[in-house]
Amino acid sequence: MEAIDDAAAGMSPDEAAWIAVRDMLRRSLGARSFDGWLKPLGLERFDADTGIVTLAAPSDFMASWVATHFTDQLRQAWRAVLPHVTEVQVAARSEAVRLASFGADSGPVAEPAVAAAAEPVAVVTPIGTPLEPRYTFDNFVVGKANEVAYNAARTLALGGPVTFNPLFLHGGTGLGKTHLMHAIGQDYLARHPNARVIYMSAEKFMFEFVSAMRAKDTLTFKARLRSADLLMIDDVQFIAGKDSTQEEFFHTMNEIISAGRRLIITADRSPQDLEGIESRILSRLGWGLVADVNPADFELRLNIIDKKLEGMAGAKVPDDVAMFLAKRISANVRELEGALNRVVAYATLLDRPIDMDFAQETLSDLLRANQRRITIEEIQRRVSDHYRIRQTEMSSARRAREVARPRQVAMYLSKQLTPRSLPEIGRRFGGRDHTTVIHAVKQIEKLRAQDAELDADVRLLIRQLEG
Repeated sequence: MEAIDDAAAGMSPDEAAWIAVRDMLRRSLGARSFDGWLKPLGLERFDADTGIVTLAAPSDFMASWVATHFTDQLRQAWRAVLPHVTEVQVAARSEAVRLASFGADSGPVAEPAVAAAAEPVAVVTPIGTPLEPRYTFDNFVVGKANEVAYNAARTLALGGPVTFNPLFLHGGTGLGKTHLMHAIGQDYLARHPNARVIYMSAEKFMFEFVSAMRAKDTLTFKARLRSADLLMIDDVQFIAGKDSTQEEFFHTMNEIISAGRRLIITADRSPQDLEGIESRILSRLGWGLVADVNPADFELRLNIIDKKLEGMAGAKVPDDVAMFLAKRISANVRELEGALNRVVAYATLLDRPIDMDFAQETLSDLLRANQRRITIEEIQRRVSDHYRIRQTEMSSARRAREVARPRQVAMYLSKQLTPRSLPEIGRRFGGRDHTTVIHAVKQIEKLRAQDAELDADVRLLIRQLEG
């Protein structure tokens, strides 16, 4: 206990430890994950004899989710504060009270204190997630890869009449979809200070809805969400296969659109390629404007670095290093900004000038990872877009030439550009046998030597995938 500052008046050592653990988890997991899942937890009991910590969640659903996804992080954080912690248990509040009432041998312990704590404590969390002040239109760098999405976002944020609703943004991780959503929300609030703006992930939508059902209070959930003047739902692909959540999501969409309020939704792929989402939802998503946010090209990545450097007072990054970063860190914008931050921070801490050798030394692990960061999913998406077919055709059983040839090209590129084995590649293409992949590779190699147009297609796709 000596490692914890428990001198605060009225605070027990256990409570002080829990505050330290929460601070540690918030820093390590990020505000979004912490606020969504761990913030509502309460410390129910710490048994110093057994080293068991019991945490209370407001519902069975949340207790199960936290126990499944965050037990290791909770245990590590507690042990960092109290090394003799042996186990962390998470239970719904009523169950946590029961656990706290019995010792390790299941025999009853002192009853009076338990009786005082037996009443469930209501935990009310605000719906939605706070907007991130850093994400604004002013620091969003526009290029060919994202200009349609950016212009649509600015139009929605103005607050006047729009010809499209909803706005559906799709693209891979770290390309700027979430940045645009936060920028829309903040710009809209600046113009309409009394407006009700709600931003939340689809995962949080599901959690809030399920919690409301368990509490038998879905009317309050519906009223709070559907009264929004601007509703933004991030990563809608996470409700795939969740029938009851999709039912509520469908009616929420209808209510917002019918009332003339603004709705913005993002996903990692276009509506046509979303699997496990009801067709009536996909139809509504197609009503509005569908805008893709593509991977940034070299020019846009270089502009992003320049924009980022404007906010780094005193940072001196030579042009050749900036161009090196823009060329080599091509997976996504978030990773590019992280690489630049690391180089500048290390140079400051070590008091060293930034040059090419220093950048390569500092980012050696990241550069190695980026050499083989192309994924089969990315290849399938690129090939599908190039040949204008649905990405789902990559794993379908159709053998028509207009589908089979692009599928063979994608298998060929997967073999050439990823370290995946032939059986694994086959599984990612609808569970096909490795011999099918071998045939596709040989077929494309043969056709490249005979068909100049196909060879040009393959070369173009390789350039696009390698950035």
